[in-house]
Amino acid sequence: MKILLSIDGSNYTKKMLAYLVTHDELFHTNNAFTVLTVQPPVPNRARAAVGKEIVDNYYASESAKIISPVHKFLMRHGIDAKTATKVGHIGETIGKFADDGKFDLLIMGSHGHGTIVNMVMGSVAIKVLANSKTPVLLIR
Repeated sequence: MKILLSIDGSNYTKKMLAYLVTHDELFHTNNAFTVLTVQPPVPNRARAAVGKEIVDNYYASESAKIISPVHKFLMRHGIDAKTATKVGHIGETIGKFADDGKFDLLIMGSHGHGTIVNMVMGSVAIKVLANSKTPVLLIR
């Protein structure tokens, strides 16, 4: 199975990994894993003020902080996952990446906000579900 792990470095990423290690049918070396993190875009005015190189270095640095510990964790469990970083609107970018990559399953942590918060602010999980045909497993 081709599995996409969407991570953001939060405690919900840790909960997702804890869930995975207790479910052998998912957390198996026969599955192909890709770890994805998405950075929100820096506003155009800020990008123009500091320059492309500084912004690109910022994206790379922030992505590495998130992906590195997860990649090490997976390697300790015998899983050599591919990694990917993107910049964009988070929910839409995750959904598009999942569909374009033809993943069998997308696994991500859920922040567990209530319905009222989702109505007012929206949620990454809801945006992923709205922008992807890939099955999604939300870990809470």
